[in-house]
Amino acid sequence: MAVAAALLTCVIAVTSIVVLVANDFAIDEQNVQIPVDPSVLHAAGEVPDADRNVLQAVLALPEERKRPVGLVVFVHGDGPIPAPYHDGLYRPLWEAFARAGYASLSWDKPGVEGAAGDWLAQSMDDRAREVEAAITWARRRADIDPRRIGLWGASQAGWVLPKVAGRVRGLQFVIAVSPAINWLRQGRYNTHAEQRERGDTPEQIAAEARLHTRSLALLRRGASHAEYRRVMGADADLSAAGWTFARRNFRADATRDLPALRDTPVLLVTAGHDRNVDAVETTRTYRRILAVPGRLRIRHYPDALHSIERASLEQSELRETLTAVFAPRSLTAPGYLDDQRRFLAGR
Repeated sequence: MAVAAALLTCVIAVTSIVVLVANDFAIDEQNVQIPVDPSVLHAAGEVPDADRNVLQAVLALPEERKRPVGLVVFVHGDGPIPAPYHDGLYRPLWEAFARAGYASLSWDKPGVEGAAGDWLAQSMDDRAREVEAAITWARRRADIDPRRIGLWGASQAGWVLPKVAGRVRGLQFVIAVSPAINWLRQGRYNTHAEQRERGDTPEQIAAEARLHTRSLALLRRGASHAEYRRVMGADADLSAAGWTFARRNFRADATRDLPALRDTPVLLVTAGHDRNVDAVETTRTYRRILAVPGRLRIRHYPDALHSIERASLEQSELRETLTAVFAPRSLTAPGYLDDQRRFLAGR
C-alpha cells in the first residue's frame, strides 16, 4: 500500500508540473482599469457610481521589453466573455503577440466577473466607443508605442472593428477572425447549419423559417418583450434582456462601415467548419469592399471551427478538455498562432 501511495503521489506531482509548464505563458499580465463614458456601459436611465465607470481589463505585456511596445486591442464576440476568454484561452494568442513585440489588452464584458454595466444593454456603436476609450487610454501609457496599435476581433466584433476604424485614426492593423457581415443573414445561416447537422426534416426547417419571420416582424416594429412572448408563445426563447439586445442590434450590417478599413492592413481569418458565420459571404464581402492591393490578407483554415479550434477536437469532449489543460497552444488549427505572430512581426 505504501508503494502504491508513493507512486500515486509521484504521478500527481509529475502531472501537476506538466500542467503548470504547459500553462506558463511568456507574458507579464497586469490588471488595469480603463475609464469610459457611463453611457457605454449602462442602460439608459441608470445612474452608476462614478468609480464604476471603468473597464475591468488585463494588459498582457512581453516579459522582456526595453522600449515601448505595440498593442493589440481585443474585441470579443457574442456572449458573457471575461478578459482572458473562457478558461484563459486567449493566452496562447497573447504569448504569440508578445513574441512579435506586442502587448495585448482585453477586458471583461460589462456585467461579467463583477465588471460594471451590462453587455446586453449595449449596441454595436456602444462597443465601438468602448474600444475607442481603451485606445485613448493606451496611447497615454509610456510603455505603449501609440503608432503601433491595432485591433483583434472575433465573430460579433465584425460589426465593431470597422466602426472603430472610422473613429480612430492611425490604426496599424486589424485582425478579423470569423467576422459576421449581416445580423439577420448570419442568424439564418447559423440556424440552417444547426438544422442540417441535426438532420431536421423539410417540415422542421419550414417551421423554423416561419418562426424566424414572425420574430423578425416583431423586431422591425419595436415590439416589447411582453408582446414577443405573447405572439411567440412557447417559442419565445429570449429573455427580456436578450430581446432588448436583439431589438437594438438586428439591423447591424458591416458593409456600411467596412470602407473605413481600406487604408488599414487587414488579416481576415476564416474557418472551414464555421456553423456560426458564412465564411464564403464574409470572404466575398471583404474582397469586394477592401479591394486595395496589398491591404487585405486572408488565411483560411479548412479543418477549423468558428473559433479556429481544431474541428477534430469537437468529436471528443474528453480530448478537448485534456488538450486545453495539457497543451492549450494546440487547441487551435495548425499554423494559426504562428500566422498571427508573423502578421504582426511584418508590421
